[in-house]
Amino acid sequence: MWTCIAALLLGVALGGCTETASPSALTEYTAADFNEQLHSGKTLLLYFQQLISSTISLFLLELEQSADALQHYGVLVGKVTCNKEPFHGYCAEEKAINTVFLFRGGKEFLGFSLDTVFDVNSIVSEVLFAILREEIKYVHTETDLLAMEKAARGKKDIALCYVSSLGTQEHRSMMETAYVYGSKYQFILITGGPVLNHLGVDEMSRSSQVWFLHCGAHSRSMTSEHCPSTRLRKPLSTLSLHSFLQLMEAPLVTEVYEDPSSVRPTQYPYQDTPQVFLFSRPATKRKDLDKATAVACRLRGLALLLLVHRQSPAVKTPEEYNAAYKLPEKGSEVKYLTSDSPDELLELFTNPEEEEEDEEYEDNEEEVLDTLDDEIAESVFENRLNLPDADSLAQLTSDNFHATVAQSSLTVALFYLPWDAVSKAILSSFSDVAERLQGSEVQMRVVNCAEWTDLCTAESGSSPPIPFQPITAFPTILLLRPKELPQRYGGMLGTEALHRFIMLSQPACPVLLSTQEEVTSFLLEGPLPALAGNKPGRALGLFETRSDAGVRQFAEAAKSLRGEVLTGLLTDGLAEKWAAEHDTGLPAMLVLPSWTKSTRPFALPASASAQELLSHISAALLHPVPELTVENLPSFLSLGKGLLLLFVGEEEDEIGHTQNQALLEEMREVVELGVHWMERYLVCWLHLGRTPAGMSVLGSYLGSMPPLPALVLTHLPSGSEIYQFCPNTAILASSVLQWLQRVEDGTESAAGMLGGDSWPPTTELFDFLKIMDTQDPNLSQQRASEPKVEEEGYSFHARDKYPHTEL
Repeated sequence: MWTCIAALLLGVALGGCTETASPSALTEYTAADFNEQLHSGKTLLLYFQQLISSTISLFLLELEQSADALQHYGVLVGKVTCNKEPFHGYCAEEKAINTVFLFRGGKEFLGFSLDTVFDVNSIVSEVLFAILREEIKYVHTETDLLAMEKAARGKKDIALCYVSSLGTQEHRSMMETAYVYGSKYQFILITGGPVLNHLGVDEMSRSSQVWFLHCGAHSRSMTSEHCPSTRLRKPLSTLSLHSFLQLMEAPLVTEVYEDPSSVRPTQYPYQDTPQVFLFSRPATKRKDLDKATAVACRLRGLALLLLVHRQSPAVKTPEEYNAAYKLPEKGSEVKYLTSDSPDELLELFTNPEEEEEDEEYEDNEEEVLDTLDDEIAESVFENRLNLPDADSLAQLTSDNFHATVAQSSLTVALFYLPWDAVSKAILSSFSDVAERLQGSEVQMRVVNCAEWTDLCTAESGSSPPIPFQPITAFPTILLLRPKELPQRYGGMLGTEALHRFIMLSQPACPVLLSTQEEVTSFLLEGPLPALAGNKPGRALGLFETRSDAGVRQFAEAAKSLRGEVLTGLLTDGLAEKWAAEHDTGLPAMLVLPSWTKSTRPFALPASASAQELLSHISAALLHPVPELTVENLPSFLSLGKGLLLLFVGEEEDEIGHTQNQALLEEMREVVELGVHWMERYLVCWLHLGRTPAGMSVLGSYLGSMPPLPALVLTHLPSGSEIYQFCPNTAILASSVLQWLQRVEDGTESAAGMLGGDSWPPTTELFDFLKIMDTQDPNLSQQRASEPKVEEEGYSFHARDKYPHTEL
């Protein structure tokens, strides 16, 4: 049996090295051939070629090479040339251009995007992974691994494999070995995460590794929750993994009664394994066996341990030696030694260059970090082993989309690309929010747009239709409700911001109020106790009846504010009472900002249009002099106003705090004295102690750090100039207004300029457009002449608070 297995693995690993070239295993199928093979039940990997291009030609070369390897596993590989004969079905489908299909059991089993199967290794590994999807388990956490170990105890050993990336040579080696040994061992695959920390792997290590978990023979004798493990110390390959698994089957200790020099060299399949000899005396036989077993456990996978009984007349080794070893090389002699510690024996067979190679690899990784495209990609790369796996989150697919959305009042869907750095970054926040909302009515789902392209592109023709526009930016988060238009999340990608938005999106919009207690609770407490420490703004519409024309406009404005502001609706006599108490008539609005300490809301007149209502509510909720933070800066920039920005330092004592408060009072007076003239500016302030990033912002504005406090005028709609209020001059409301007037008159000189709008690549290596233009100069002309096309379809009830802005 072992000879057959070795022959198969050796043939696969060394395939293509023979002197005589074998005919290609890639078959060109006609329609009749395809139908015949399909109904025969055989496994087919088939590409339907509609176009001829350099990309397709390269793929077909890789497919042809993979055919030779896959035939060993009973997979027939071929192609259909669609323009040679009428072939309905796949040849008529546009998605088949970039997809290769796997058929099994007489029907389509799976489709692989050409982006994921681009060479021989990725083709073979992905096909075998698909075939073995029921046999190979995938774990994400230590808890999952422990459950698998408990289930395997006393039944089967486990081969635990970590590959840094799918579709690689290491992934292929694992799949090929699992195909052969799958019935003997339980194979488990991990690609990162908390399991690596449990296994003691350095988070910065990217080398693939394999552990053999000895669960099969350790059912009752185990003293630990986890099964004993042995790590493959050689680089992962098909042959090294095959040899490693065979070595795990070798006896832990072999007892012999002859001298080490007379012991036969190791035979197949252990011919490449060193032998270690320990000696035993009759008086300490039990103790010597226990010691040998302990040493053998540490040497497992490195050497075979033999226990030599000295009472045998054939043993001639002098008493002064208590250990010996023999290397597997031909002609190697036994070397004797006196060892006081198992560590000395272990060092003999541990590769001394291993640590140096690891350090060299880490240095190479640091070089990679220096040239990553942006800070997000760098952060994701550094923390990649701690990022959650998207597979651990509930999936939304084309098959279950409508049924899933229909079964809950709110479904939050994250549309992502698995290779996109920002998508990977937000998965962590999305996973945290999903844990917080576990057990609630909110469903948290993810959509892999590399796999479910028809769902993400909202392909027409489906029944019922997909209720959103094609997803063109990643990541995108949509809030989906049955029979309602989708709502797009446009906020920050952190856990707190996303959780708050979802919580505020749960109540009805607007909430229908009918009693005095409900109105009081809505304005003072709100329907969301979970957000009591971070109360949202509230807007209450007052109308005579629910059939008033203004109710529809208010409801439309409320939908645009959903997730940011709580909105309520009050009608009939109670509405008249509240309007009278606030000295206004119907229709009207009562707005209670989140920043105010007062319990009395502002009264605003109702407007004729939803857009005017939205504008009035947003203006009333805005703090007159808000504090600028990293989180709210994009939303303030999106207002399109110039920023009159006061930078203050951290207060070291009560005097400093008093001085900062006095400065803020002066800025509030600027707003009050400027009246309508100040509406073109957003007066705000930035605390450098709470927002240290502001120091680099201020330095980039003026070219150097000025003395604090510093007042600047920037992001003007009329230009990119930056103006600085005279340093070392008292910041008084009257002086600031005079300075602004000089800026308006053009008599004030600019202190700096904002940078250009372009975000150039960090290195020449990443300037892909330049590289493309060099190869084909017509591309740049095509981009310049492309007309802008406005998309038609469903609109989103959301305002994108965070457009691309230069900070």
